[in-house]
This record gives sequence, C-alpha cells and structure tokens, in this order.
Amino acid sequence: MAYEWKFNKRPYSDEEAKSLLKDVVSAETSDWHYNKHHKGYVTALNTIETELETADRSAANGNYSHVGELKRRMTWNHSGALLHDIYWANLGGDGDPAKGPEVLAAIEKNFGSFENWKKDFKAAAVSAKLSGWGLLVIDTLYSGRLLNVLVDEHHYGAIWGGIPLVACDVFEHAYYHKDGPGRATSIDNFLANLNWARINEYYKKYSG
Repeated sequence: MAYEWKFNKRPYSDEEAKSLLKDVVSAETSDWHYNKHHKGYVTALNTIETELETADRSAANGNYSHVGELKRRMTWNHSGALLHDIYWANLGGDGDPAKGPEVLAAIEKNFGSFENWKKDFKAAAVSAKLSGWGLLVIDTLYSGRLLNVLVDEHHYGAIWGGIPLVACDVFEHAYYHKDGPGRATSIDNFLANLNWARINEYYKKYSG
C-alpha cells in the first residue's frame, strides 16, 4: 500500500489567518497559497506514491524514464510541502525575538547581533533566482552553526542536514497580490510578523 502524505493544518484557522497575516499577505493570498498551492504539493506526493508502486524500475536510465521523473518530482513536491509547513508556522506573531530566548542567543552568537542576522537573511531571500526561499537553518551534520541559505525553486541550494527554522517564501505568488514586485518589502513584512516562540520550539527540538 502506498504511503499517504498528510496535508498539515496551520497553527491558526483560515479565518484567523485573514487578520493575523494581513500585514504579510492579502486575505485571498492566504487562502489560495495554503489551500491551493500548498495542498497541491501534498496531493502530488500522494499521486507520485501511487504511481511508484507500479513504475518499471528496470527501464530507469539517465536520459528519460518514468520512474526517474517520478523520483525527481517527489523531491520538488516534498520540499514544497515541508517548507510551506514551516512558513505558516513561522507567521502570526509580532516579530519580537525576545519571545524566543534560546534561538535569539544562538543568532547573536553566530551573526554578532540580531540586526546582522536580519540583514544577511534579507539579502539571501532577495537573491533567490526568480522564485525560491530564504532559510535560517541549523547545519546539523557539519558545522553545527546557524546559517542563512538561499534556495532557488524549492531545493536547489539546500544543504544536507540543514534543518529549516525560518522559511520565507519568495515565489511571486506569495506576495504579488499585496506588494506587487516589492520582494524586499514583502520580506520586511514577513520578518515583522514572525512568531519567535514557535521558532524557539523548533530550535530547542533540533539543536541537540
């Protein structure tokens, strides 16, 4: 039987999101982004799982094969679903990092100050090619440091063992309805709406 991927709930209702996230996304975008885009990645994962059950592994090759394309699109949709889970969990706060004391201390240790971190994070997120993500990750398998990483699309540029704590979606559908081409403005709005208490729980869970 194929594995069933779950479409995870946000930490607030769709109705609550309209007011909690109003400074980051429009009410329509909050609905479309979650219930269409995000849900679509999970739906695709389940379709891929079903097709993989009967895919011909013996036909796999580097030029083209059905199983190869299924595996490739699994990576895309898995990353999309996971990063959106984190994106929604990050939002709905007042942007006060003091509400995440442990992760704030780690940020200050790794970046010198919270303001230095914000500048570096924003630069990473602005620099993603056309669409993608700005991420704060714990580099669990190598340096143990906190790193700001830019990811093109959902996965190009991701690092092995990098567990995302903060995930800022800079695909155009995430902000155009409210801010138009103002990606930098949308990132500022995202940072001002972060829920550092939830981010802190992620940090304590995965920092070892």
